[in-house]
Amino acid sequence: MLIKKNKTRAALIALLALGSAAAWPRVASAETVLRIAMTAADIPRTLGQPDQGFEGNRFTGLTMYDALTGWDLSSADKASVVIPGLATEWKVDDADKTKWTFKLRPGVTFHDGSPFNADAVVWNVEKVLKQDAPQFDASQVGVTASRMPTLASAKKIDDMTVELTTKEPDSFLPINLTNLFMASPVKWQAFYDKAEGADAKAKSQAAWTAFAKEASGTGPWKMAGFTPRERLELVKNAAYWDKARVPKVDKMVLLPMPEANARTAALLSGQVDWVEAPAPDALPELKQRGFKLYANEQPHVWPWQFSRVEGSPWNDIRVRKAANLCVDREGLKDGLLAGLMVPATGTFEPGHPWRGKPTFEIKYDKAAAQKLMQEAGFGPNKKLTVKTQTSASGSGQMQPLPMNEYLQQALAECYFDVQLDVIEWNTLFTNWRRGAKDPSANGSNATNVTYAAMDPFFALVRFLQSGMAPPVSNNWGFINNPKFDELVKKARQTFDPAARDAALAELHAASVDDAAFLYVAHDVGPRAISPKVTGVVQPKSWFIDFSLVSMQ
Repeated sequence: MLIKKNKTRAALIALLALGSAAAWPRVASAETVLRIAMTAADIPRTLGQPDQGFEGNRFTGLTMYDALTGWDLSSADKASVVIPGLATEWKVDDADKTKWTFKLRPGVTFHDGSPFNADAVVWNVEKVLKQDAPQFDASQVGVTASRMPTLASAKKIDDMTVELTTKEPDSFLPINLTNLFMASPVKWQAFYDKAEGADAKAKSQAAWTAFAKEASGTGPWKMAGFTPRERLELVKNAAYWDKARVPKVDKMVLLPMPEANARTAALLSGQVDWVEAPAPDALPELKQRGFKLYANEQPHVWPWQFSRVEGSPWNDIRVRKAANLCVDREGLKDGLLAGLMVPATGTFEPGHPWRGKPTFEIKYDKAAAQKLMQEAGFGPNKKLTVKTQTSASGSGQMQPLPMNEYLQQALAECYFDVQLDVIEWNTLFTNWRRGAKDPSANGSNATNVTYAAMDPFFALVRFLQSGMAPPVSNNWGFINNPKFDELVKKARQTFDPAARDAALAELHAASVDDAAFLYVAHDVGPRAISPKVTGVVQPKSWFIDFSLVSMQ
């Protein structure tokens, strides 16, 4: 199978190398500055709950903000697990499994100097859950509430203790809370008090707009400059509460650069120090020029998520299984992606505690795929038309256009006629929450949005449980399988870790046997970085800790 190589990289390198250096950040020689080219087309939102998927969390969430719980990103060898953040400990109530007590970390302050306490936690919960709260912001709800759908309320017990209540027993809550970032209520209130607007809602929107330009969290990095669609400048928070994570670099500059060849050209010409997802065909040159390449298997899946609404061609399990059998994943890995992927045979691979024992083996078997398609009524003279919505770039999207063109060619050999609807990444991500029935799907019966598999809710529940259909969460295709629902309930209400893992393994095996997705790849988070940058730890995570990085 032939895939055309992109020939624009050399031209872009020459063009960018000749470009004016005045367009890039200049700093005094005594100041250490790390310049990073992101895959996003715009700076992720800075007001506390980022957009742009987990790339947003990586760059404007975990940098400027903290959550009650966080991820251990200190090791390249061990799995990233949940650790205390702004909460030092937590416990579910023995008598009522819908109530949790969280003890807060003392002595933490926001970037504006105001204290972090229980009042701040309640305020941040209510910014996305309580519609009559002055600070409620509907624009933050979609990227937050859908990631912690059972959280119902927060109550102050004392200055350093809060009680969180869920709608039902939910053992996943501490993991879900890694997505709720704490913004400064004091800073927001100052903007609200001087905001102009016809009513309280208009004043609140004006306050959030102002806050986004002068953000205040508790994180290791503070906002220093912000130009939408161009750059975000962050400086180290020398007073950060975790002294081991006070940044070793004075400033970090984030630059949106959605095209892989442009990112690579910028690195080769010295305009940036670090690029996310370099162009695979440039890897030999990058290595030859002394740049360091980092990669590690991530809890991540690159899929097609199928529509299961009435009339969808993917409602036939023979068709779903045929698609999974028709893709040569090893060929994709070794050819197009230059080794920068792990073939996916499900959301989890053998050896993972949530893998289970699926009976449907996802592998490359074109003859078996063709046989299934013929049984479903298709063949060389009667192709099945399917349409997939994808993006040109984005967080975890790897190399979406070349990869989808590879699938287009592969599936054509199994009697599929694949059409691609290519849109901007953040629009695709927004459409993901609207679902297959929404006009934004534009007639697509599959969507290509990569997803994190770090925790049970993100990896399985939000896609497989019928109650997670839009607008609640990310069951884009409106899957409605009673067996899935039963297993989700079993896992969610099991608080013993080993028993919960067993229930999750059963759920995952059932999803693979149902060919719920077209499973294609796991990302390895490739990064190309200047040799001047040291101390990089590439964890087994979608995220990375920039605080550990130094500049020679």
